[in-house]
Amino acid sequence: MRLTSILNGQHFGNLAKVHGIVTYKLSPFEQRAFAGAIKNGLPNVFRRLRSNVFIVVPPFVVGYLIYNMVEARHHHLMRKNPAEFANDE
Repeated sequence: MRLTSILNGQHFGNLAKVHGIVTYKLSPFEQRAFAGAIKNGLPNVFRRLRSNVFIVVPPFVVGYLIYNMVEARHHHLMRKNPAEFANDE
């Protein structure tokens, strides 16, 4: 069975016939993609950052402090003790 016999010359966007529902489409060439981006978008970004900073930042700070402490401890444990090699020749 060929796919063209199933589609009957239709495209994938027009396969189903829906009755009783009205849809409207606006051409992408008629849309304003960045309408209000500076007037409404930037204040909204700052508002969202301000409202979420106390939720997002503390786990990152705690994670960084733990990572820093573990790396320092690992570096300390990997060092050789000079007292153990004092009598070597």
